[in-house]
Formats: sequence, C-alpha cells, structure tokens
Amino acid sequence: MSSQKFVRPIFDNPFFNIEELPNDTIKRKPEPLILANSDPNDTSLVISKDVDLDINKKTWLRIYVPRRIIANHDNDKLPVIFYYHGGGFVFFHANSYGWDLFCQRLAENLGAMVIALEYRLAPENRLPAAYDDAIDGLYWIKSTQDEWIRNYSDLSNVYLFGSSSGGNMAYHAGLRVASSSYKELEPVKIKGLILHQPYFSGKNRTESEEKLKDDQLLPLHAIDKMFDLSLPKGTLDHDHEYSNPFLNGGSKHLDDMVTRGWGILVTGVSEDPLVDGARNFANFVEEKGIKTFKLFGDGYHVAEFFEPSLAAVLFDATRDFISATKS
Repeated sequence: MSSQKFVRPIFDNPFFNIEELPNDTIKRKPEPLILANSDPNDTSLVISKDVDLDINKKTWLRIYVPRRIIANHDNDKLPVIFYYHGGGFVFFHANSYGWDLFCQRLAENLGAMVIALEYRLAPENRLPAAYDDAIDGLYWIKSTQDEWIRNYSDLSNVYLFGSSSGGNMAYHAGLRVASSSYKELEPVKIKGLILHQPYFSGKNRTESEEKLKDDQLLPLHAIDKMFDLSLPKGTLDHDHEYSNPFLNGGSKHLDDMVTRGWGILVTGVSEDPLVDGARNFANFVEEKGIKTFKLFGDGYHVAEFFEPSLAAVLFDATRDFISATKS
C-alpha cells in the first residue's frame, strides 16, 4: 500500500461496498439533492433551472447562467459547457450537492452557460444508455426554443466536459458527434472536450492502478465493480471499447476529431488510481494529431467535489483551453 500525502474526505463512500439487488439494481443510500434556483433577484452569483429532456427515460437538464447576465439584461452570448457528472455510471445525480456546487462555480468562474445532464444510471440502464442520453441533450439544445438557450448561449462554442465517468461520457459522446455529418447538429458546434480525471481502465493494469489499488476513495475493486455493472451484459472483461479507449488502436473517429479541429483537455492527479490511464490517453490522442492540452498535478480523485477551493487550477486551465479553441 502506497504512502499518501492527501487525506481523503470522511463520508459514506458508496464505492466501497456496492450491494447488488435483484432485477439488475443496486442499493443506493439517500443523499442531499439541491433544488434549482431561478430567481434573478436572488443574491447568488449563479441562477439555475431544470428542464425535461425525455420524460419516458426520466432524463432532464439543469441549466446554470451567471446571474448578472439575466438580471442586467446582458446581451452577451455565453460559451456552453455540457457537463456530465461522475459516479462510476452507477451513483449520483445532476442535482447531487457536490456536483451542483461544482457547476455553479464553473458557470461563475468561466462566465459560461453550464448544462448538466441527468442521465440514466447503470446497472438498471447499462451503457450505451448514458451515451445516448448525452446525444439527446445535444439535439435538445439544437432545436429548443427555451428562452435562456436562445437569448444567452453561443451555440457555435460548445464544449463537452465530464468528471470521472462523466469524462468517459464526454469522450464517447464526442466520438459520436465527430462521426456524424457537419450539418446534423447545426447550429451547435462542438469545439472541444474536457476530460477531468476520466474513468478509463482495461484488462492490463496501469502502474497507478497497482500502486493505489487500496486507495481510500476509489480502490481498484470499485473501479472494476462499477465497470462490471455498467458495461453491456455478456462483456467478458474490461477490454471493451467503452472502458478501454486504446482497444484496437483506438476509435477510427479520432481522425474525424482531427478533421474538425477539436481540442481535448485531459486532467489527472498523482494520487488517483486512474492517473496513468489519463496520462496515457492524453499522449495517445496527441499522437493521433488532436490538439491536446494537459493538466497533471498533485491531489486525489475529483477532490474538487469534496473541497471546492481546489477547483481554481482546473477552472484556470479550462478558461485557457476555451480561449485557445473557441471561434
């Protein structure tokens, strides 16, 4: 077991003892869920509202806008960040306390519209269900007449941003968009992907997975278990295209990302079992010819969820990335 400089948060960690129940479900403990705040006269720096995406799938979106934009009737058009929360595809929601706070601060610090997706969780809905929901969200912003989208969003500057399993989602949603015709999503134009400590793994262990296999927050057995619960039924191991982006030399649609001129920002931290996978991925897509931006430092997995003050470096890197890639 490795020596660890960073103290993990003390909380009821759902990743440690995942209890499977009959009928393809798991036991999930109650957690704090935050209501949207759409009052422009409120003192908060960011306001938000929820809109239905697909009532049959129980998917929806939470839209965040800096309050000054609406309160001051500002005509500024904001870059759009489509955000996918983490949780190993099996835990948490768009309105979970930590993710809601993260999205508020993301909108505030970057001066952006953030749209967080409430997607279907596994094992009740295994992959590619979450990827399908991500694409549904992009088609929604293309066609909606929602006032906030029409008045405040710059649909020519859209970014897919995900944390942990959300980073995996951003990547696979990006591959789907890149493989489609240019006109299919117009006026929506993706400019890049932000993969925040992405959840990738395979049959062969990375050095960081082995070194940090007993991590206090995200141990190796939890990484494996959540992929067991989220990959399609019948999958033999984790060398699957949804979990291992290097399989068979990577997706052929990476070339489409190059053609579209997209950028990718990849982040990782020293005491995250996933860090070597993230670093290998960043080098891999860079070798494929994609404009690649990297942010690697010290810390533990998605520390920003637990300690919001640690997000400043990530926000600065994201701001620089958007400045370098937007129209």
